[in-house]
Amino acid sequence: VQLVESGGGLVQPGGSLRLSCAASGFTFSNYDMNWYRQAPGKERELVASITRFGRITKYADSVRGRFTISRDNIKNTVYLQMNSLKPEDTAVYYCSGRGLGWGQGTQVTVSS
Repeated sequence: VQLVESGGGLVQPGGSLRLSCAASGFTFSNYDMNWYRQAPGKERELVASITRFGRITKYADSVRGRFTISRDNIKNTVYLQMNSLKPEDTAVYYCSGRGLGWGQGTQVTVSS
């Protein structure tokens, strides 16, 4: 199993980023997928979830209306579109699914 997150960076408040997570080593379409984040000194938290074929998505209250999770089962990739970013969104972002483990994450920093 390999999960490779990318797309993070430094962005000003109010800006946007699109994260990608390329998956390999397992049957991607068999898994619901999630995005998590971990800020310095805080526990990892669930940000967004998407079911196997993308029919159902769920979001943490803190990001609902600003973030959108999606997936492409042909490309074995899950995405997180992040709009209207706030400084409190600063964290390392990870994708995963049940029992899949963790990748290296991608750093998102929201700062002026």
